[in-house]
Amino acid sequence: MNCFWGQGFESTSVRDLAEEMGITGASLYNAFGDKRSLYRRALAYYLETSVRDRVSRLEQLPPFQAIRAFFDEVIERSIMDKQRRGCMLVNAALELAPYDAEIHNVVSQEMVFIETFFRRCIAAGQQDGTISPARPPAELAKLLLSVLLGIRVLARTRPQRAVLAGAATGVLELLKTTN
Repeated sequence: MNCFWGQGFESTSVRDLAEEMGITGASLYNAFGDKRSLYRRALAYYLETSVRDRVSRLEQLPPFQAIRAFFDEVIERSIMDKQRRGCMLVNAALELAPYDAEIHNVVSQEMVFIETFFRRCIAAGQQDGTISPARPPAELAKLLLSVLLGIRVLARTRPQRAVLAGAATGVLELLKTTN
């Protein structure tokens, strides 16, 4: 996963993967079939241990706090990533999804999963009065997803806390009630 995440699919060689895993190229082919199959498994692992785990933990929080914590974790992770790998999901969206139907579907489904998490939180927050009802949950969820993806792209070239937090703060302020 770390090879693909740091270098991308195209720039990662079978030799890189075999060395990282401490096996021979032949063993890699025997165990995983081919580089693309291994990439799919690495992406699935990343999504499970990153996105899915984050949503599972944060959906236990009050709605606005869950959204805020989601952005805070992503920003912190981005700042701490000295290799500037960004988000493997975003990297897959940019590098492979345009021409690989299977990866396109995985990326699309995961983005819908994140958007749905945001939509659930917004709807719940609008119900309990902690999130402004001025805009529909579906619209705000798309906006949050867009800003999140922008933050993950910015993190590759401008991983400063002020830049990333500034993007998040602007959109999170839109959610607040005017009470």
